[in-house]
Amino acid sequence: MNAELDSLQGRARIHAALGDPARLEIVDALALGDASPGEIAHDLGMPTNLVAHHVKVLTRAGLVVRGRSEGDRRRTYLRLRPEALAVLTPAPLAGVGRVVFVCTRNSARSQLAAALWSDRTHTAAASAGTKPAGHVHPRAVAVAHQHGLTIDPTGTAHVSDVVRDEDLVIAVCDSAHEELTGSSRPRLHWSVPDPVRVDTDDAFEAAFADLAARVDRVAPVITPALNSGDR
Repeated sequence: MNAELDSLQGRARIHAALGDPARLEIVDALALGDASPGEIAHDLGMPTNLVAHHVKVLTRAGLVVRGRSEGDRRRTYLRLRPEALAVLTPAPLAGVGRVVFVCTRNSARSQLAAALWSDRTHTAAASAGTKPAGHVHPRAVAVAHQHGLTIDPTGTAHVSDVVRDEDLVIAVCDSAHEELTGSSRPRLHWSVPDPVRVDTDDAFEAAFADLAARVDRVAPVITPALNSGDR
């Protein structure tokens, strides 16, 4: 618990350090290459005493380290620590065997999310509904096809027939998130507006874009379980 608290405190210090525009500008500059405080002051048009203050804050947050020049030993260079920025990402979700996307009818959002997940991560994904329709909505099939994905028009299923205890369940609609309990209870919730309610091409395209952005954001923090395979 202490380690978790320390991590949260460290992340909070980094966020606070980056909350000042001048410090963020310094970090942006150092992301491209190392520089002395004097060079930073010159390049960014800041007074040297202000640069010294901001560098002190960035150093305390663990974002920047100093090093002596191997040429002129009186000179110091500032170097960004990219690994410090990496801790700003959410903690990984470890031991995930399979991702299952759930919505009410399993006719649009959950189908699109599963297709996107499989395509972007090259791992198995499934979808299900709390009250599954008899077929996938034609506009969902069409928008998937437009983006190079394939959905089985008849491949709808009920959560009780799909979800296993070890699955990572992601609800992509509010109703499913609020209704499901027990082993089917979603671990994550994506509040994606239902495109079927509007039933236009634009609505389905907007839902696809929303889901795609969420998949790209969440997939990197998923750590698969060992030997999970395509079950």
